[in-house]
Amino acid sequence: VTALASTPYAEAVGAYMVSALAFVVLGLSGYFERVIRLIPAGIAAGLLAGILLQFGIKAFGGMSVDPMLAGLLIATYVVLKRISARYAIVGILVLGLVFLLSQNRVDLSGLELQLAAPVFTRPEFSLNALLSVALPLFLITLTGQYMPGMLVLRNDGFKTSANPIVTITGLGSLLMAPFGSHAFNIAAITAAIATGPQAHEDPSRRWIAGVAAGMCYILVGVFGVTLAAVFMAFPATFITTLAGLALLGTIGASLATALADAKVREAALITFLAAAANITLLGIGGAFWGLVIGLLAYAVLNGRLPWSAQSAAIAAMEKG
Repeated sequence: VTALASTPYAEAVGAYMVSALAFVVLGLSGYFERVIRLIPAGIAAGLLAGILLQFGIKAFGGMSVDPMLAGLLIATYVVLKRISARYAIVGILVLGLVFLLSQNRVDLSGLELQLAAPVFTRPEFSLNALLSVALPLFLITLTGQYMPGMLVLRNDGFKTSANPIVTITGLGSLLMAPFGSHAFNIAAITAAIATGPQAHEDPSRRWIAGVAAGMCYILVGVFGVTLAAVFMAFPATFITTLAGLALLGTIGASLATALADAKVREAALITFLAAAANITLLGIGGAFWGLVIGLLAYAVLNGRLPWSAQSAAIAAMEKG
């Protein structure tokens, strides 16, 4: 964001295209998939739980700001989880809307239905935009979305290869960059909601949640200006509490996985806390540094990195 303030829009579009092309190359190379497969499940689960922890904290933090609204949503969530767990979030969404409307706390009088219109911009390329926009965008998207997003899939039992995902989303970014789209990617938080047990008990049926999320994203794109105004009309406590409660199941399952294996437990806990701290260094966010710190802890505690152990196992198998 800081770099874009001093970068001409056409050059920013060119930087978007360069970043997208880098993702296509990364996906075709297959290296990203190899890295993902080497990360222990406990470390991956600890990373995911740490990333999502702030959402859960904010869900209950709303009790200090708006105790009646937050308390109503939390209490209703607990009751609905007992009665019909799958529809608990939908239930508190509806109840929250009814509560806010009954108290006249939602002002939609100035709302206008507006359609977004794509505007083509001819890209321009410069070394400054390449270094200040394209490179940071590539690294932040890779470490902040793709990596935790793929770990979410692994944590929920899906063994889908990262290669086609990175390649196809990179191509999508490349095609849409001239219209101002900075990066298609595997949205980690959405994946955490749509691929977990709370979406459906049967993993083979969770694709419905993914399709539903995709349709909602299309609506957000088409009616982006209008929907932004709608969200601004709601109290912040309503949004944060709703989001946090929607992710409770994923946070709990991730913590359970992170602490299940005694050999990885300490490193997984360190990963969880480091990711939750949301460390920001060199313009790169907490997901990346949480993973780095967790892997270093794993190496110190176990005497070697996970891929060293895997290499040793492969060598032993070959000798045997």
